[in-house]
Amino acid sequence: MNADKKFFSKVGFTYLIYAIAAIIIQIILINILGAINYDFINDFNSLTIISAICNYVLPFPILYYLMKKLDSQTPEKDTLTIKTFMTYIAITLTLMWAGNIIGLAITTLINLFTSLDVSNPVQTLLNSTDLWLNLLLISIIGPIFEEIIFRKFLIDRTIKYGAKVSIFLSALIFGLFHGNLNQFFYAFMLGGFFAYIYIKTRKIKYTILLHIIVNLMGSVVSLFVISSVQNIISGPIPPLDLVIVLVYIMIILVSFLIALIKILKDYKNIDLNEISGKITLAEPVKTVLANPGMILFIGFCIALMIRQIIA
Repeated sequence: MNADKKFFSKVGFTYLIYAIAAIIIQIILINILGAINYDFINDFNSLTIISAICNYVLPFPILYYLMKKLDSQTPEKDTLTIKTFMTYIAITLTLMWAGNIIGLAITTLINLFTSLDVSNPVQTLLNSTDLWLNLLLISIIGPIFEEIIFRKFLIDRTIKYGAKVSIFLSALIFGLFHGNLNQFFYAFMLGGFFAYIYIKTRKIKYTILLHIIVNLMGSVVSLFVISSVQNIISGPIPPLDLVIVLVYIMIILVSFLIALIKILKDYKNIDLNEISGKITLAEPVKTVLANPGMILFIGFCIALMIRQIIA
């Protein structure tokens, strides 16, 4: 195995260890807390807090230690204008909705043509958890940790192989790490776009803010919209609920138009902000993915997805 394959194998093993560590820590913590107070682990809000701690906080030092062993590079930083950032918000929201539609369509087809019931764990989480927890854990804490883990840590170490490799790997690992089919598609699309923004600006604050916005729309705003739609359907139509739904639809349409215009206008002139002296791989797909670490990581995540489908 050549040096480049070994490097990507180490990346794969690093994220595999992080994923397994998060699961093991969660199992241990739940068993300890369950032995102390069984009612505690039967509360969905408590389980959500435990899950966040085990997914982000406790295994983070392990990932940090392993990532520090890999060389990193940070090219020159750039800033975004308010106009550009607003455009990126529109693109982010459009990718979120598009990814959700793709995921919903595929899982619906699976439900129709098989006996499997592919549920959406995110929707279950949102419906079962208090709003303040959704706001704190899903909309704020989650994006901060995820952008550091799947953008800064990963891209700073893979950018030497070029922006395209970094963007693809960040999108793939981020999508797979969610561990379920429903989230994979929009996580993959958003992960790739956030990777592009981080490479372009080298400022993680931009992707964190975008991630917070998209999670707010998905975990908090969407709950109000769904509630308003249900109120409208049950009739008579409440004016406030009608306004909420109309404003949400307007945001969707405006975001889509801005994103479409921006993509059609600039897709041929995208600046990937490549670093000087990047390593060009003769067989990028084979080098990046066909190595023990990445194969085991991908296989592990796919196994989690299958388990979620057949559970």
